[in-house]
Amino acid sequence: MTCIDTTRPVDMTPVMDETGTLLSTLDRIRRTFAWKCGGLTDEQLRQRLEPSEITIGWLLKHLAFCEDHYFTAVLAGKGYPDVWDRYDLSLEDWDHRTESEDTASDLMALWEGAVAKSRRAITEALAVDGWDTVAPNLEWGVEANARRYVADMIEEYARHTGHADLIRESIDGLVGEDPRDGE
Repeated sequence: MTCIDTTRPVDMTPVMDETGTLLSTLDRIRRTFAWKCGGLTDEQLRQRLEPSEITIGWLLKHLAFCEDHYFTAVLAGKGYPDVWDRYDLSLEDWDHRTESEDTASDLMALWEGAVAKSRRAITEALAVDGWDTVAPNLEWGVEANARRYVADMIEEYARHTGHADLIRESIDGLVGEDPRDGE
């Protein structure tokens, strides 16, 4: 296994083992997502691309929750961080109902905090039994390993970064995969 400081973003190189590949893939898509969400006003974070009800603000809140769910609550077994106590998570579409209450800086801080906690949780999990570290997922009713949770999070980001890409382009024309694309 590659010796990687998983508490910091992992850069992709041409040849990597499983650890480097999975973590650098997750970090690469996180960076793309952050770029798509960055520098927007509160109003812009609430803009929709009709007919969808998805906003970039909702995406930030949703992915922050997914980070905390998969890695902090489930994989690390620590439950949900206190930041989620102010929301009634039992309500259907609670995140759609509340994203308009948050500012751009609050949403970005929520997401960045969740990513930092996730990196710590992954580091702790890999120290236990590598990618085979198992945690129960009460929602699924089964146990899954760290590899599965990271793969699920990559998939979650892939789908929603695509949404953010379309919404951001409709707001100010920003396109591409990362800032080096000409921004």
